[in-house]
Amino acid sequence: MTITEQAKGVCDVLSVMCIGATLTAILPPIAALVSIFWGVIRIYETRTVQKYLGRQPMTRASDREET
Repeated sequence: MTITEQAKGVCDVLSVMCIGATLTAILPPIAALVSIFWGVIRIYETRTVQKYLGRQPMTRASDREET
Protein backbone atom coordinates (compact mmCIF):
# COMPACT_ATOMS: atom_id res chain seq x y z
CA MET A 1 0.00 0.00 0.00
CA THR A 2 1.42 3.39 -0.98
CA ILE A 3 1.10 6.64 0.89
CA THR A 4 -1.50 7.77 -1.62
CA GLU A 5 -3.65 4.73 -0.85
CA GLN A 6 -3.25 5.36 2.88
CA ALA A 7 -4.25 9.01 2.44
CA LYS A 8 -7.34 7.94 0.50
CA GLY A 9 -8.28 5.59 3.33
CA VAL A 10 -7.86 8.32 5.92
CA CYS A 11 -9.94 10.73 3.83
CA ASP A 12 -12.65 8.11 3.43
CA VAL A 13 -12.83 7.60 7.19
CA LEU A 14 -12.95 11.35 7.80
CA SER A 15 -15.68 11.69 5.20
CA VAL A 16 -17.81 9.02 6.86
CA MET A 17 -17.24 10.66 10.24
CA CYS A 18 -18.37 14.04 8.84
CA ILE A 19 -21.49 12.48 7.35
CA GLY A 20 -22.29 10.83 10.67
CA ALA A 21 -21.64 14.03 12.60
CA THR A 22 -23.87 15.98 10.23
CA LEU A 23 -26.69 13.46 10.47
CA THR A 24 -26.53 13.51 14.27
CA ALA A 25 -26.41 17.33 14.33
CA ILE A 26 -23.00 17.39 16.01
CA LEU A 27 -21.10 19.02 13.16
CA PRO A 28 -22.78 22.47 13.18
CA PRO A 29 -21.82 23.23 16.81
CA ILE A 30 -18.28 21.97 16.21
CA ALA A 31 -17.99 24.07 13.05
CA ALA A 32 -19.27 27.10 14.96
CA LEU A 33 -16.67 26.61 17.72
CA VAL A 34 -13.87 26.23 15.21
CA SER A 35 -15.07 29.35 13.39
CA ILE A 36 -15.18 31.36 16.64
CA PHE A 37 -11.74 30.11 17.62
CA TRP A 38 -10.32 31.08 14.21
CA GLY A 39 -11.94 34.52 14.44
CA VAL A 40 -10.41 35.14 17.86
CA ILE A 41 -6.97 34.17 16.55
CA ARG A 42 -7.36 36.53 13.58
CA ILE A 43 -8.46 39.40 15.82
CA TYR A 44 -5.60 38.73 18.26
CA GLU A 45 -3.11 38.93 15.41
CA THR A 46 -4.29 42.36 14.23
CA ARG A 47 -1.89 45.26 14.51
CA THR A 48 -4.30 47.20 16.76
CA VAL A 49 -4.62 44.42 19.35
CA GLN A 50 -0.89 43.78 19.27
CA LYS A 51 -0.28 47.49 19.88
CA TYR A 52 -2.69 47.47 22.87
CA LEU A 53 -0.87 44.48 24.31
CA GLY A 54 2.45 46.30 23.99
CA ARG A 55 3.85 43.91 21.43
CA GLN A 56 5.68 45.09 18.36
CA PRO A 57 3.75 43.80 15.34
CA MET A 58 5.70 42.62 12.33
CA THR A 59 6.20 45.36 9.80
CA ARG A 60 4.74 45.14 6.35
CA ALA A 61 6.59 46.24 3.25
CA SER A 62 4.06 49.09 2.87
CA ASP A 63 4.91 50.36 6.39
CA ARG A 64 8.64 50.71 5.74
CA GLU A 65 9.98 54.14 4.99
CA GLU A 66 11.38 54.61 1.54
CA THR A 67 15.03 55.62 1.64
